[in-house]
Amino acid sequence: MRPVRTAFAGALLGTLLLAGCGQGGTTTTASAPTTTAPASSPGAFPVTIEAGNGKVTITKKPERIVSLSATHTETLFAIGAGPQVIAVDEQSNYPPEAPKTDLSGFKPNVEAIVAQKPDLVIVSDDLDKVVAELGKVNVPVLLQPAATKLDEAYEEIAELGAATGNQAKADEVVAGMKAAIDELAAKAPKDKRLTYYHELDTTPYAATSKTFLGQIYGLFGLTNIADKAPDAAGGYPKLSAEFVAQADPDLIFLADVKCCKQSKDTLAERPGWQNLSAIKNDQVVQLDDDIASRWGPRVVDLAEAIGAAVSKAGTS
Repeated sequence: MRPVRTAFAGALLGTLLLAGCGQGGTTTTASAPTTTAPASSPGAFPVTIEAGNGKVTITKKPERIVSLSATHTETLFAIGAGPQVIAVDEQSNYPPEAPKTDLSGFKPNVEAIVAQKPDLVIVSDDLDKVVAELGKVNVPVLLQPAATKLDEAYEEIAELGAATGNQAKADEVVAGMKAAIDELAAKAPKDKRLTYYHELDTTPYAATSKTFLGQIYGLFGLTNIADKAPDAAGGYPKLSAEFVAQADPDLIFLADVKCCKQSKDTLAERPGWQNLSAIKNDQVVQLDDDIASRWGPRVVDLAEAIGAAVSKAGTS
């Protein structure tokens, strides 16, 4: 059984959600999900998924899925399970057609979830013991915690494919992600030994190379200034303005654009930051907060943004 992992940052800074692990040059091959089903029919049920909450047996193809995770909502629609999803949490804002409700993944209300009459509930955190509480009323729950490395993200997508009867499409999505990320990483110039700073919020918290985000950046040959921060062991150190100014990163990536309206101009107003190389050289990258805090199929979009920034810096 895969251990319950620390939750992911964009959300990990809401509950301290986000997560990860650093790695160099190429993506590794994800292990196949631990599933059990009749060998003659890959989409057959029952199927058993070894999830974060142990072995979960799904007796028939679910037709009333509730997702309390923005990442897993994106995955469900990407693998073709969208028509099976009847309700998603208030943070699930992509894709636009997802049936958004006022259900909360951070403060799950068991009665409100049960009122949707789900035959499968998918969560990324077991907050308020929601897994056990739903189990008491015989609602199957898959706990798929935040990925700490790419292989875990791939594994969860495959598991959701098996759990929903969409294994072939899930395998296709994973293969496409791997190919796209490998290609983007291979194209990026790595001879300039560029340094970077990824800002989670205006505190500011950052993410080290030991996080999921750090692994993505590592594929592009970047050096993370947060790795040398005091108290970086948890992966998400709180930095001082002085620390960032002294490190003077070549690139700054902002994941607090939507939430906190950050930009190159707002960074320049911070004490001691107006002369940072990234600001002077126009190497401040405004990311999409949602994409930068999720570990589903749109990780490719994050990799594209990083690759474009590295290529721009590498030729300037």
